Amino acid sequence: MNQKQVPDVAFAGVAFHDLRGRSVIVTGGASGIGADIVRGFAAQGCKVGFVDIDAAAGQALADALPEVWFQACDVTDLEALQLALTALIEHIGGVDVLVNNVADDSRHALESVTAAYFDQRVAINLRPHFFATQAVLSSMRARGGGAIINMGSVSWMVKGVGYSVYATCKSAMQGFTRVLAGELGADNIRVNCVVPGWVMTERQVRLWLDAKGEEELDRNQCLPGRIVGTDIAHMVMFLAADTARMVTAQEFVVDAGWS
Repeated sequence: MNQKQVPDVAFAGVAFHDLRGRSVIVTGGASGIGADIVRGFAAQGCKVGFVDIDAAAGQALADALPEVWFQACDVTDLEALQLALTALIEHIGGVDVLVNNVADDSRHALESVTAAYFDQRVAINLRPHFFATQAVLSSMRARGGGAIINMGSVSWMVKGVGYSVYATCKSAMQGFTRVLAGELGADNIRVNCVVPGWVMTERQVRLWLDAKGEEELDRNQCLPGRIVGTDIAHMVMFLAADTARMVTAQEFVVDAGWS
């Protein structure tokens, strides 16, 4: 493994043996939930390729893990996204699993949203999911099937405020998932949606978690404790594995009971 680190110990007790050797693409994989998804699949012995706009963080993560490749990419540039995915697919030898994870939940007031801002939010939070899916289809079909996992959010389910465009895009993930499942089922491609609650990533803690937020979590979650990225990665890996071979067109909420 060229002295690369052993995959994250948080996944040491998690084993989906059928995932070993499979090829996985993750969008938005350099930090937060995406980075935990990359680490999780690497820990299962997968070949993982991921894209992210943060070149430094992405390369550092790839350098730290075995059989992981990174391509810096601004997903709002569809040509660049296509080129990056093509390069990654070549590196990992095809695609068995696609995780459409890339997102940006920057806050915005409804009254301040311009047409340009709206389009730019959609270009991050919805459009790349469609075109990344399009880019991997031929490989998945050639391999006899695969799994696509779209990342949603409980933001719209709990009537979250301050990110109306983001929440609109995330609600669309569930419709996108169901339609794709119907369209791709004959190709043995399963499509599901993982819907995280408030996950304590570095970004969330740094920007938005304060005493009021802690009170909100305590009040709304059924379970004590805080959701972390590995909680989401575990669900993603389950849906990618053969243990979920007859599971498609479904949403799986990981929010400690908030919604």
